Amino acid sequence: MRQSQRGITLIGFVLLLCVGGFFAYAAMKLIPVYTEYMGVVKSMEQLAGEPGVESKDITEIRAMLTTRFSIQYVDESQIPPQNIQVKKQGGGASLRVFYDKRLPFIANVSLLVSFDKTVQLGGMGKGG
Repeated sequence: MRQSQRGITLIGFVLLLCVGGFFAYAAMKLIPVYTEYMGVVKSMEQLAGEPGVESKDITEIRAMLTTRFSIQYVDESQIPPQNIQVKKQGGGASLRVFYDKRLPFIANVSLLVSFDKTVQLGGMGKGG
């Protein structure tokens, strides 16, 4: 009686290792970017909870946000001041931060990650 062998061949293992390595490399590049974004979101939500922040000027809000960015280890040079917007409507205001991050990946291939977050100022809830 002949027994059949089971398992993966060396070529199959090398191919599986290459695919797994590709995704592991992509994750190593993207995880720090998303960690920084979580710091941006946390900074925005902390600022939104401040009493009276909705009545402040945009330059004051940008300065307050920049201070929180440094506490959260966010590189504020990657977020231009024009990408921090405050929109006032009715009795409330919302804070929007949007930016793109370009990461060199392999040779001349880059990854472009876009972030856009809006929160309601004054602790009146948070938006998408």
